[in-house]
Amino acid sequence: MATDQPSRKRVAVLGGGITGLAAAYTLARARLAGAPVEELLIEGRTRLGGVIRTEQMEGFVLEAGPDSFLAEKPEAAALARELGLGDSLIGSNDSLRRTYILLRGRLVPLPDGLMFLVPTRLWPMVTTSLLPFSSKLEMAAELFAGRPNQDRDADESVASFVRRHFGNAMLENVADPLLAGVYGGDSGALSVRSVLPRFWEMERKYGSLTRATLKAMRQRRKAKSKGNSSGTTQPDSAGTGAAPRNALPLFMTLTGGLEQLTGKLAEQLDPSRVHRGRRVAGIELAPGGPGGIADRCSRRFEIFCEDGPAFDADAIILAMPTHECSRLVSPLHPALGGLLGEIPYSSSMTVSMGFAAGTSERLPPGFGYLVPRKENRRMLACTFVHRKFNHRAPEGKALLRCFLGGSRDSEALNLSDQDAVSMVRKELAEILGFRFDPLFCRVHRWPASMAQYPVGHAERVARIQSQLGELPGIYVAGNAYSGIGISDCIRTGKAAAQRALGRITNSE
Repeated sequence: MATDQPSRKRVAVLGGGITGLAAAYTLARARLAGAPVEELLIEGRTRLGGVIRTEQMEGFVLEAGPDSFLAEKPEAAALARELGLGDSLIGSNDSLRRTYILLRGRLVPLPDGLMFLVPTRLWPMVTTSLLPFSSKLEMAAELFAGRPNQDRDADESVASFVRRHFGNAMLENVADPLLAGVYGGDSGALSVRSVLPRFWEMERKYGSLTRATLKAMRQRRKAKSKGNSSGTTQPDSAGTGAAPRNALPLFMTLTGGLEQLTGKLAEQLDPSRVHRGRRVAGIELAPGGPGGIADRCSRRFEIFCEDGPAFDADAIILAMPTHECSRLVSPLHPALGGLLGEIPYSSSMTVSMGFAAGTSERLPPGFGYLVPRKENRRMLACTFVHRKFNHRAPEGKALLRCFLGGSRDSEALNLSDQDAVSMVRKELAEILGFRFDPLFCRVHRWPASMAQYPVGHAERVARIQSQLGELPGIYVAGNAYSGIGISDCIRTGKAAAQRALGRITNSE
C-alpha cells in the first residue's frame, strides 16, 4: 500500500553570494536526507558567487573581491573539505610575512610580535621608528592599566578605545590603516564592541590589553606543550608583524582561487531550483501569512520579480545587503525595514597588475603595505599577492593588488579604469620606486559592498533580531551582522537555513 509523502515546504533564499549559496546548500542536503523541504535560490545577477570572483590571466590567478579567509575561523576551510576541496587549501606564506606602514613617505615595518595593536615583544617596540618615544611610554604604562569604570560597558569607537590604551600615534599609524584595509572604514565611526570584540572583552576582564594578551599566549603555549591543538587559536587580526614560529597560517585560500568554493557549492544545487537574473521586486504575505488564522502548512509569502512569474514560499532567507533587505521588508514591517536600512556600507575598488619576470626582486620583502590617512594618498593598501600565496603568479613574476575607495574616498569608484591605473602606477613609483610596465591591468569595482559596524551596532542587530520575531518565516544572513569574513557569511547562512528548517519541522 502506498504511503502519503509529507508535503514539502519551500524555503526561498534571496541572494546568490557565498551566504546564500551556503544556506541553499544546507537546505539541499537536508532535503536529500529526507527533510520535507524544497529549496529555492533567486539571484538578481546572471552569475553566482557575489563578490567572490576569480580570474585567470596569462598564468596569474586574480581575485576581484576577497582573496582569502582567516584560518582561525573554521567554517570556510571546513566547508571546502566537505565539498572535496581539501587538497586545494593552501595557507599564506607566513615565513615571508611582513607588513609595512607608509610613514612620511617611507615604508616602515610593523614591529615583530604586534598582535594587531597589542605589543607582545619589548625590543621591537623600543626600536621601531613607527611610534614616537611618548607613544612608547604610553604603551609601557598600558601594561598596568586597571579595569574600566562601570560606564565603560557602553560601546565606543575603535579610535577612542585605541587612543585610551595606546595613544594617538598608535591609532593613526597602526590601527586606522589596518582597519581601513580590512573594513574600508573609519576607526572614528566603527564600534570596538563589534569590530574588536575580544579586545573589548579583554579590557573588561583585565583592564590591560597587553597583560591579557600575554596571559593568553602563556596559556596557549602551556596547552600546546600538553598536546592540546586548541592552544594555537590566535586573537583577532593577529600577526600583523613578522610571523611567529610554529603558528597556524594567518590566511587560507584555494589553489585555483576562492571561486572554486562558490563554484563547487553551486554544483551541489539542483539547477531547476536556481534562478539567476531574477531581481526581486517585492515580497507580499500570502493567505495564511504571519498573524493569519489559516492552516499553518499553507505557504506564507509571494515573491515578485521584475520579470517573469512570481514564486511562493513558506520561509525566506534574505542573504542580501541590508539596503536590499530594507527595500523588501519595509512594506511588511516598516520598523524592521528602517533598522536594516540604517546599517551603512562602504565601497571599494581593486587594481590588479601582473609584471614580468625579474620584477619581484625589486619589491621590499613581505606581503605589502598600508597607507594611513594622514599620508594623503588615494591608495589604501597594496598587496604583493605572489608573496602572500603560492600559485598566484608564474615563477619569478609579480602580482600586485592595490586598494582604493572605502569611507575615506568613495569618489575613487568614479575614476575611469585608465585614470585608476595611472594613479596607482604613479603612487607605486613614488612609494616603492617601482616603475615597470605591467603585463596587464584589471580594475574591479564593488559599490556598497562592505557592511560597516558603527558604534551601537550590536544593539541595532539585537533589535533587528527581536523584530524579526514579529515577522515569522523571514531570516537574515550575511556580512552585516556578526562578522564580515567569508567564514562569518558561511556561518550565518547555514544558521539561517537551520532556523528555517526548524520552523518547518515544528509546523508539521
